[in-house]
Amino acid sequence: MPNSAKAGKKIILIAEDDEVLLRALYLLFHKGKYTIASASDGETALKMTERLKPDLVLLDLLMPKMNGFDYLRSVKANSALKNIPVVVLSNLGDKDDIEKAKNLGAEDYFIKADTNLSALFDKVKKKLEV
Repeated sequence: MPNSAKAGKKIILIAEDDEVLLRALYLLFHKGKYTIASASDGETALKMTERLKPDLVLLDLLMPKMNGFDYLRSVKANSALKNIPVVVLSNLGDKDDIEKAKNLGAEDYFIKADTNLSALFDKVKKKLEV
């Protein structure tokens, strides 16, 4: 996968284990002219983050092998990765989970059931334009 600086396209890593949602997110962001990488478990997401250094990560919290909280801890503890914006998209809607994710470094938090994908796209696009 090309480096976003060389290709001129921003790279979004989507870490999501729900195949239907992953496909919908892929189509949405790919249509927005972003380069998309995806991982269906936390360990793979972490390895891909280390290798690709994406411009933004869209992260589910409930994934196999490594959950999103542990992924956040690992990324934010790594000086080469800590500045990559991470946006959480999760079914966990409890105030404590939201606070925990933000305290671990998530820039934004969306609850899947309450999120319109077009609105999510617009917010992610704004983050990538900064």
